Amino acid sequence: MDSIFLLSTTTTITIILYAAVVVVFFTFIFINKRRCPSKPPSSTVAVKRILSGTMGWPFIGETLDFISCGYTDHPQSFIDKRRLLYGKVFKSHLFGSPTIVSTDAEVSKIILQSDANSFVPSYPKSLTELMGDSSILRINGSLHRRIHGLIGSFFKSPYLKAQVTSNMRKLLLKSMAKWKEDGPIYIQDETKHIAFQVLAKVLIGLDPGEEMEFLRIQFQKFIAGLMSLPIKLPGTQLHRSLEAKKKMVKLVLQIIRDKRINGGSISQLDSKDVVDVLLNDKSEKLTDELISDNMIDLMIPGEDSVPLLITLAIKYLSDCPKALHQLKEENLEVKRRKKDLGDPLRWDDYLSLPFTQNVITETLRLGNIIMGVIRKAMKDVEIKGYLIPKGWCVLTHFRSVHLDDNNHESPLQFNPWRWQDRDTSSGSSTCFTPFGGGLRLCPGLDLARLEASIFLHHFVTEFRWIAEDDTIINFPTVRMKNRMPIWIKREN
Repeated sequence: MDSIFLLSTTTTITIILYAAVVVVFFTFIFINKRRCPSKPPSSTVAVKRILSGTMGWPFIGETLDFISCGYTDHPQSFIDKRRLLYGKVFKSHLFGSPTIVSTDAEVSKIILQSDANSFVPSYPKSLTELMGDSSILRINGSLHRRIHGLIGSFFKSPYLKAQVTSNMRKLLLKSMAKWKEDGPIYIQDETKHIAFQVLAKVLIGLDPGEEMEFLRIQFQKFIAGLMSLPIKLPGTQLHRSLEAKKKMVKLVLQIIRDKRINGGSISQLDSKDVVDVLLNDKSEKLTDELISDNMIDLMIPGEDSVPLLITLAIKYLSDCPKALHQLKEENLEVKRRKKDLGDPLRWDDYLSLPFTQNVITETLRLGNIIMGVIRKAMKDVEIKGYLIPKGWCVLTHFRSVHLDDNNHESPLQFNPWRWQDRDTSSGSSTCFTPFGGGLRLCPGLDLARLEASIFLHHFVTEFRWIAEDDTIINFPTVRMKNRMPIWIKREN
């Protein structure tokens, strides 16, 4: 839930333009001294003795090199080069802060599982401005545990999974009925449209209609500022994004007030969406304003993850006929069995298909929708002999762990069979952390798998397709360059 690499963008930015923006961005940060100090704290002597690396250029550090590698066909090159020179844990200077980069699975796991006394989430200034101080993506301590626990329990409930299954299937079949065979279907766009509606229903109980379309338009304006210059003057992207958020919060506040008037006291068992769950809690800290703000913020990590998971799965399956054949046979079999029984597929039917889950797991490993997360040390912390000084940031780089041949054989190959007889139901292990870990493990991991399973089931059992050539862009977010165009033929 707290990855800066799970952010959305609406335009493709060229390396040169982005570099220019970054230079201005970090010059602004340096002048205002709003981020971590560019000079390391008192324990620098110890960290230099233990950790190798380079801090790069003044002010901007190695950020431009990191970004430029992200736009290439080998986004790992920045990390791989330094890992060979300095080891699995090394120092750098990224995104305005002195930073330690961890590609060591054990070190990263310890950091992810640490509490707020040791590490807290860190984000770019523009993102913190948009989220505000009370965002669940930023808060720590008892309030974060309370909100995260309430949402996590609700997301695991059979009621919600049944609701998501019904809603996802209805929206998907409606969308698929409009697909034409005489032109390309853009999978990335189709999945985004469907997943956003499912997400809005889960969070605030909103159904398709004018309000949903209004929310979708304002949300696109909102996320356009997530990686913008941290300047709030009228006419800037950040100002436009903040104005869009105000409009969304106003809509959500009205929904909350209507629920209070019409619903009265809602029991935990009667909760139909996340707003209901939070309204049912009697904590005075959970004000209507805090709830409405957080509903928008929770859309940030959820808006791209499911669509990209599905899109990348279609991409990898298109390139691996053997996996596609096995996936299709598995789903046709359960479809025939349920038809003979006269029953529709339930949520647990979709999640019980072993090879389908292996395909999803392998897509998460190879695709790395979440590249990593950034934490800031609240005190000097020693992990496996590495000293992380107070005030420094740590990038736990998931992609490096997932693509390390010491952890996964032939890591650049799409191989769903590698997950046979392995339990990945927890969503996180030392060498597999697609949803983060620790106290901030994404509570929506089960729902992401469910939505992807539903889409893949109906897609592979009802269509044959040919995918056009397309490439994966890895920065600032993972996405398909051409939105994954395919040409379909309906099965008889």
